[in-house]
Amino acid sequence: MRQLTALDAQFLNVESATTTAHVAGLAILDPADGAVTRDALAELLLERAHLSPALSLRLVPVPFGLDHPYWAADPGFDIGNHLFETVLPEPGGQRLLAGEVARIHARRLDRAHPLWEMHLIRGLAGGLVAVYTKVHHAAIDGVTGAETLAALLDLAPGDRRARTSRADATVVPLRAPGEKHGTGTDEGPDLVRMLAGAAVRSATQPARALRSVVRAAADLDAIPLASTLPGAGLIARTARLVTGDRQERSEVPRLTAPCTPFNGPVSAERRVSFGSVPLKDVKSVAKANGISVNDVVMTLCASALRAWLVERDALPGEPLVAAVPVAVRTGGARQGVGNQISAMVAPLPTNVAGARERLRETGAAMRAAKRRFADAPASWLEDLCSLLPAPITTLATPALFRLASVAFPPVNIIISNVPGPQFPLYLCGGRVLSYYPLSVVTDVSGGLNITCFSYDGMLDFGLVACPERADDVWGLLGHLRAALDELLDLDRA
Repeated sequence: MRQLTALDAQFLNVESATTTAHVAGLAILDPADGAVTRDALAELLLERAHLSPALSLRLVPVPFGLDHPYWAADPGFDIGNHLFETVLPEPGGQRLLAGEVARIHARRLDRAHPLWEMHLIRGLAGGLVAVYTKVHHAAIDGVTGAETLAALLDLAPGDRRARTSRADATVVPLRAPGEKHGTGTDEGPDLVRMLAGAAVRSATQPARALRSVVRAAADLDAIPLASTLPGAGLIARTARLVTGDRQERSEVPRLTAPCTPFNGPVSAERRVSFGSVPLKDVKSVAKANGISVNDVVMTLCASALRAWLVERDALPGEPLVAAVPVAVRTGGARQGVGNQISAMVAPLPTNVAGARERLRETGAAMRAAKRRFADAPASWLEDLCSLLPAPITTLATPALFRLASVAFPPVNIIISNVPGPQFPLYLCGGRVLSYYPLSVVTDVSGGLNITCFSYDGMLDFGLVACPERADDVWGLLGHLRAALDELLDLDRA
């Protein structure tokens, strides 16, 4: 058995009537003469789920919420709780698909079962099909999400072999309905052990909280919002001196998230848009300007956000503040289930009018953020989640997030760029044409999230928004494409 970390549990705690905390992907497939069916997907999932712990483990809560929950095998697993099928009405266009995906994305996962769902969506124009899959962020981060995806995909249409044997797996495999539960190491935590562990952790909470405070204080000058407090830099240097941390830190600007339409309490509704740009064009801009592909992606986002805000006469005079999730796994081993992530925080120069200048300033800002992160990979996210006892955190998080969204949002937006394979992949024999990642919006992080995934020569963007915070996600997608065209034109001139 394995207990959730404070960070894992925070993704559970943040959920409320208006907030979900799962990450998802929308795959568009050529169905290979009808081979992509619900039955075929069910067979594949049952065959390969042992390769991904996130698919086979459910939550076991500690009585009265005295401690963080545990992961354990689901003895009553039923594929019917996870695999669904939908047929779109004609004509099955992109916006119809986006509307259906947005409705599914807005629904919380059932915590009585392993925290994932897969939806086969048929009726798309041109005979294509879509497969939308969501997994709770408490179970996966970007790296483990990629591992889960890789477990289900093949390199060739006819390759239906599991990649490792069940004997090699470290978790109990999923079972079809009615199949008896075998023995394994994840039968479930013992009640007495859970309560004993909760008692020990309650007794040691003050000491652990103090360590978390000291560690977080060492990076106080880089934590969103906290870095703007008077004396933040001095406190950070003092904390490093006290702990004997002699690692020099690069200076980072004091970042204050300006007021934008994206920030404020989110509703329970979601809107989704998705689309692609050629990866070769993004690489061409990066090469011509001596910057990275990720710097170009951030520039496209800055340009799109600027254009969208200008249309609404809502562009602030200061740069927007973006959080960029970063994996911090060490050792190269498979993580299994859970999160090992942190975040870089950087300004987005939306206040810069010229496209070329905006590109340069974005590159400079991202280089500064990367230097600071390389100096001391931030643990502040985990530390902040560890400050309060589990029962208090569980009850207080939704209210604190809503208060922060009104009084002092730490960032304006989260932007993620996930590298993927540059060759075609197959699901149940159907070729994956595009894969659009979709993520989380919250009161604190802003009502818009932009995530992209590079796959088979394209950069696939997925945008998720609360309609009360961003009323036109398709317009934003259009601005992303226009921003790339503008940069290409500048390089050709």
